[in-house]
Amino acid sequence: MEEFEKENKYIRAKERVAEIKKFYTSLISYIIFISLLAGLNYYVDQWSYPWFLWAAFGWGIGLVFQWFKVYGMSPFFGRNWEERKIREFMQEDDRVKRWE
Repeated sequence: MEEFEKENKYIRAKERVAEIKKFYTSLISYIIFISLLAGLNYYVDQWSYPWFLWAAFGWGIGLVFQWFKVYGMSPFFGRNWEERKIREFMQEDDRVKRWE
């Protein structure tokens, strides 16, 4: 049982590291591409209409939600909500199987 728990913790930690890595990769891509769009916007019309901000805003909203997910700060479900729900469903499943 302990071996299973250690393996389970390792898998969760590995998934968390992958999520953090994905977030930072997205953040770097955001900075690079929005900078390129801003440069293009300046080159085309000297920022008389800063249209690159629309892309920055839209993509930025996605990054904010990704940050919430990665760092466990979900404004909608609270901390560890997903894990609590998984445990709840597993316990419910155990209760149903006992009566079968």
